[in-house]
Amino acid sequence: IKKRRAPVDRARAEVIALEALRFIASEERRLAAFLEESGLDVATLKARAGEPALLAAVLDALERDESALLAFTSTADVRVDEVALAKRVLEG
Repeated sequence: IKKRRAPVDRARAEVIALEALRFIASEERRLAAFLEESGLDVATLKARAGEPALLAAVLDALERDESALLAFTSTADVRVDEVALAKRVLEG
């Protein structure tokens, strides 16, 4: 029996996105692709890591890379649908 999860509120959305950022940053190739796509450098990424727009962009990048999305959700105990919900919450 699976436990029901609480709805994805702002706090949960931020946790999911920060875990996703950590996941992206854990692999050099994935991080380089995200930085190139976003136009950010590492210093700016670190400085803006708590901003909702940046966190939503992290989740958006994951959603567009199915293999990364599935790897993230399997290792982070996050459901695929929670990633989409978290992105919507962060986008406001």
